[in-house]
Amino acid sequence: MNMAEWLIRTAATGGDRPALFHGRDCVADYAAFRDRAAGLAARLAAQGIRPGDRVALFTPNRPDYLIALYGIWIAGAAAVPINAKLHPKEAAWILQNSGARLVFVSGEAGATLGTLSAVPQIDMGSAAFAALMQGPPMAPEPRDGGDLAWLFYTSGTTGRPKGVRITHGMLMATSLAYPVDVDTVSPGDAALYAAPMTHGAGIYAPIHVRMGARHVVPVSGGFDPAEVLDLAEACGPVSMFLAPTMLRRLTDAATASGRRGDGIRTVVYGGGPMYLADITEAVDWFGPRFVQIYGQGECPMAITALSRDEVADRAHPDWRDRLGSVGRAQSVVEVAVVDPALRPVPPDTPGEIAVRGLPVMPGYWENPEATAKTLRDGWLMTGDVGRLSADGYLTLVDRSKDVIISGGSNIYPREVEEVLLTHPDVAEVSVVGRPHPDWGEEVVAFVVTRPGTELDEAALDALCRAEIARFKRPKAYVAVPELPKNNYGKVLKTDLRARLQDPETG
Repeated sequence: MNMAEWLIRTAATGGDRPALFHGRDCVADYAAFRDRAAGLAARLAAQGIRPGDRVALFTPNRPDYLIALYGIWIAGAAAVPINAKLHPKEAAWILQNSGARLVFVSGEAGATLGTLSAVPQIDMGSAAFAALMQGPPMAPEPRDGGDLAWLFYTSGTTGRPKGVRITHGMLMATSLAYPVDVDTVSPGDAALYAAPMTHGAGIYAPIHVRMGARHVVPVSGGFDPAEVLDLAEACGPVSMFLAPTMLRRLTDAATASGRRGDGIRTVVYGGGPMYLADITEAVDWFGPRFVQIYGQGECPMAITALSRDEVADRAHPDWRDRLGSVGRAQSVVEVAVVDPALRPVPPDTPGEIAVRGLPVMPGYWENPEATAKTLRDGWLMTGDVGRLSADGYLTLVDRSKDVIISGGSNIYPREVEEVLLTHPDVAEVSVVGRPHPDWGEEVVAFVVTRPGTELDEAALDALCRAEIARFKRPKAYVAVPELPKNNYGKVLKTDLRARLQDPETG
């Protein structure tokens, strides 16, 4: 089934319900939401967009993002949401790799992207975009559960992004698991999009559409703690997805101003490690409003969940261990911790986390080699190391892929290293994460320069600014005579992280 059918059904019985908000202002009810999305779909079809084609979105959060997303689906095409924080060069590569026929843009990034890619653009702030939504509406193109709905690009250790094929069936499974395992949704609720709609926050849009809830996009288009607290009070009850670093900032802002989060119904947190002290303080200040989820792009938002009651519980004898976990398997998946031969390890024994079920991807976009490495005998190998208790609570132990998580965004060291190695003075480089009190981690580059040269931080920083997104660039450069390596020549990143923990050497 085409996921856009949920919008059609909600609008048929509740078309006068308020749907899309820009800050406190309602800009569309469900009837208008449906008509604009269906009108846009008809215009896309008239311009040659066919079922199965890819249409990209390279824009910060905005209310008409959902109109464009559902218009793409109604036309039978697949959306390619691109993180608005990416460098235009990175976005251009995604457009090329996905074979996108069209890209919706907004802001300055669109102008730069136009010099790097020949893919036709539509500025979502233009009169042309407004005109596209006014056409006679079309009915949703039939789609099967295995048809592509969302092509999500997540970087890998190879340094190039991989396109995760998210199908209509995967989105349906994730959506239906939400009210069972995460939180209930009613027409009086509101989804607040403070985190990027191109990622987990947007994955939760369909279930809120199906239930006829409101969709509130901050005027800032992003996460500002004071704005979130204001909107919650004005538009509550609101639910939102936040990365742990965002939740930390929200707690700090609320405690500093004496605000208790009136209007916040639920905060779903995930996408990075949540420190026990941080979530304990958040619950103590805001009360029982928090649910933790664990997922990956390859199984979006749907591996495990730790319920509101479990997050807030302080009476259970194992409450600290449970709060330090990521919860238990969601209803639509099986979760196992296995050894390299895919054999389950004993309870509380570290191993690789594997998952299978309806929300698991069928594979990467045009990348059979990466697919074969990640999908084994029906299991998705997450690359994360964890341990599973006898009563089913999963605790993350380490990230085997060396990903750095800063401000809720994944940064893959290989991407940064490959850019730095293009500088003629750089002989070797290794990038690791250093703990940061506000962002979770920050990027640090250990650099070995060529004989007769010295580390030029300004030049390296300029190189990174020109080639990759700003949030990925190193915040510190450390000159070293050589990188620590094992007998096989592999750089020992654990040693480098240890140096950063030592105040004398770091």
